[in-house]
Amino acid sequence: MCGIIGYSGRRLAAPVLLDSLERLEYRGYDSAGIAVLDEAGGATAVAKSNRKVADLVRQFDTDGMPPGHTGIGHTRWATHGRPTVLNAHPHRDCTGRIHLIHNGIIENYRELRAELLAAGHEFLSDTDTEVVPHLIEQHYSGDLARAVRTALQRITGAYALVVMSADEPGLIVGARLNAPLVVGLGDDEVFVSSDITALIPYTKRVILLGEGEVASASPQEVVITSLDGTRVEPRIVVVDWEAEQAQKDGFPHFMLKEIHEQPQSLDGALRGRIDDSGFVDLPDVALDDDHLAALDQVTIVACGSAWIAGMVTRYAIEKLARVRCDVQAASEFRYGDPLVDERSLVVAYSQSGETADTLAAVREARRRGATVVAVTNVVGSALSMEADGVIYMQSGPEICVAATKTMVNQMACGLLLALRLGQARGTLDDEEHRRLTAALLAAPAQLERTLALEPQLAEMAQRYSHMRNAMYIGRGINFPVALEGALKLKEVSYIHAEGYAAGELKHGPIALLDPDVPVVALATRSRTLPKMVSNIQEVSSRDAPVIALVTEGENPFDDGFVRDIVEVPLTDELTSPLINVVPLQLLAYHVAVVRGCDVDQPRNLAKSVTVE
Repeated sequence: MCGIIGYSGRRLAAPVLLDSLERLEYRGYDSAGIAVLDEAGGATAVAKSNRKVADLVRQFDTDGMPPGHTGIGHTRWATHGRPTVLNAHPHRDCTGRIHLIHNGIIENYRELRAELLAAGHEFLSDTDTEVVPHLIEQHYSGDLARAVRTALQRITGAYALVVMSADEPGLIVGARLNAPLVVGLGDDEVFVSSDITALIPYTKRVILLGEGEVASASPQEVVITSLDGTRVEPRIVVVDWEAEQAQKDGFPHFMLKEIHEQPQSLDGALRGRIDDSGFVDLPDVALDDDHLAALDQVTIVACGSAWIAGMVTRYAIEKLARVRCDVQAASEFRYGDPLVDERSLVVAYSQSGETADTLAAVREARRRGATVVAVTNVVGSALSMEADGVIYMQSGPEICVAATKTMVNQMACGLLLALRLGQARGTLDDEEHRRLTAALLAAPAQLERTLALEPQLAEMAQRYSHMRNAMYIGRGINFPVALEGALKLKEVSYIHAEGYAAGELKHGPIALLDPDVPVVALATRSRTLPKMVSNIQEVSSRDAPVIALVTEGENPFDDGFVRDIVEVPLTDELTSPLINVVPLQLLAYHVAVVRGCDVDQPRNLAKSVTVE
């Protein structure tokens, strides 16, 4: 989860590190630190803070930037050890000449720490990370890359790490296993980072590190090896993201900017995937009709909002492809003796492509013979390389921790996959296929119209910001949207909220309702709308205030029956989640702003969950 950046090149390192850490802070913001090597004096300047990166920047505004053209920086999401200055990275060896930053968990750190203490090493922090620089110190004899490889052969767990030594100025060494790390190639400069987002202002040429690979990087040369020292041919990609996409562009928060980017983002997800005849084409999936027709089940694995997007996909797959589909939390999948085999398709959702639980689920599915399709936003991510086929979300960078545009694109990619499966299996006729792709192609413009509801939702947020609890209800394919609405409110405003299938209210949750518990009801056009109206009547009779999402011109309620009506554009029931989720995002955002919450960086959360 932590943000990692290493730099060596023609610029002063400290400004590059601090700028990059600000871009990486959504990966973790419990504490931060940098170390910069002064090549002239052979000393290393270290600065740390137990607050956010801005506090680190203020330190340098007071004390001035340290000289030096080589350095490493880190922003932390705490796992081992509280977020204190001593536990902040970088960590050092006993000599103070080797410094290291790390994302992941060293599972055998207790045994290694005891061994190193017995050998006379001194520890300053409570972290698992600190064993690594001491291990490297034990094996260092002038070749940092070799010492890193030797040390890592003793380690069990997950890591993305970057190391530098005062004895080898200009060199940074990076390594990864079950955690993301890439190398950026600039003009007379090199970067090592946990995230492409940090690099896009400086370079678009990126080396993708594979599992268990080590990069020895200097401005003159980058050498990639396996842990045993064998040279590996670098895999270089060119990233098409623009630096402006990672800026706020006048919006007060990234979350609001990314909500407003959803029409363009959705257009990106659909671009090139619906041919001139109105049929879905997914060339990167690369599975033929015979293979898809032979499947007897689909299992979707994901976490968080991606898991909810998977639930929307499940409804579409079962309706259009007529094949059994289930959705499982990736964190539970491999511990439950999953029933997947060579006749199963496992669809794995992960925005980053690095979610540890999802990667573990995919590896277990492959071990059991299943075919895997990844839905991810990051080209060359670990998930994309593990899968048999990929549907890239094509969302551009998303900086806010809470998913908005990536969640909409995940749902859109799931609908495209459902259409492709229905076509291959002969369960979807051509006319219906074209009708649904037309609905998808119309959705970006409908999203634009839906965003015009923001003033109404901002006003409602003023009235509801005092609430302590809330409930969201939906039916059918919009039941998952209710779950997402509740999750967004919890994530960014810290208000307790729950999502329920509306028909389940009378089986327990209705006991929670009173005048202080607002209920957000998804009551847009659907085959179950009459049932939904009855459920809302049950809510209203308990005096709970109702916020009803309805289709434009189709308000099914008598005047005064619900407190607030929010009208959204008409679309097909299968594509309605793409539209209906947007007012719920805006409501959560504006409630959080009224309450003074840190919208982009909610407490205790990080964007990419790369540890189990």
